[in-house]
Amino acid sequence: MSSKKTKAAIIGSGNIGTDLMIKILRHGKHVELAAMVGIDAASEGLARAQRLGVATTHEGVEGLARLAAFGDIELVFDATSASAHVFNDRYLRERKADLRMVDLTPAAIGPYCVPVVNGDECLDELNVNMVTCGGQATIPIVAAVSRVAKVRYAEIVASISSRSAGPGTRANIDEFTETTSRAIQTVGGAESGKAIIVLNPAEPPLMMRDTVYTLSEIASESLIAESVKKMVDAVQRYVPGYRLKQDVQFDRVQGLNIPGIGLVDGLKTTVLLEVEGAAHYLPSYAGNLDIMTSAALSTAERIAERINSGMSQAAEPAL
Repeated sequence: MSSKKTKAAIIGSGNIGTDLMIKILRHGKHVELAAMVGIDAASEGLARAQRLGVATTHEGVEGLARLAAFGDIELVFDATSASAHVFNDRYLRERKADLRMVDLTPAAIGPYCVPVVNGDECLDELNVNMVTCGGQATIPIVAAVSRVAKVRYAEIVASISSRSAGPGTRANIDEFTETTSRAIQTVGGAESGKAIIVLNPAEPPLMMRDTVYTLSEIASESLIAESVKKMVDAVQRYVPGYRLKQDVQFDRVQGLNIPGIGLVDGLKTTVLLEVEGAAHYLPSYAGNLDIMTSAALSTAERIAERINSGMSQAAEPAL
């Protein structure tokens, strides 16, 4: 196995970007952090990066392109906002067409990526989108039910502490619901989907809680429960604080009116989740941010391993 590491940069020196930086520096096996990019010279994230010996710029992607390290960078994490990512992706790709982007915003320029569901399909994409925190927490559960029975409708409710919702999260509420709803269908396998986010102002702050409702065709309840448990175990490999709050619940329903579908009979499955953060940089209650950075690093590690081993689809012989 090659010992080479893929050099990466993080755009966004806020909470998400800083937490991601700490994760890469502590746990990166195939990814090496070469630069931290921000737009505020006085930001704590840039100051911390400098103390840790990481090259920095407060001049955004324009500054990144001027750094000496830019020539060696093959992968960029974007932890800014949906609108900023559109510009960042275009600007950097004009200067390095084969640059890999891992997008932690809801911009969704590239395909949605949830590591335990469709991670294998994203390894050769130039831009992958990590959906949203709610999507990373709940789409695996929708997919787990879909493995057993056809899901006609899925609805998720993500409740996060108001203190863990920074300016970027608050500015992207509409994008959160739209992106998550689409990914529930395209990645989770539901025929129709809906996403709701709740900013909980409780003090002391509460950990991230997620509720997943699916309405599927009638199927074995024990097989669905087993599929959900296996999926939770898989997510825990990169998000140890991800867990079921109680046993999976089932109800048989008749004549349930689903918007856009109509009256449906079937099996309603309810899954209650909690996500505790690893507290690498953010507090443990900020599981919504931790699951995003953990999923992004997990995805980037697999992409980097593929880059380092020279295994791209273009390089593989045709069968």
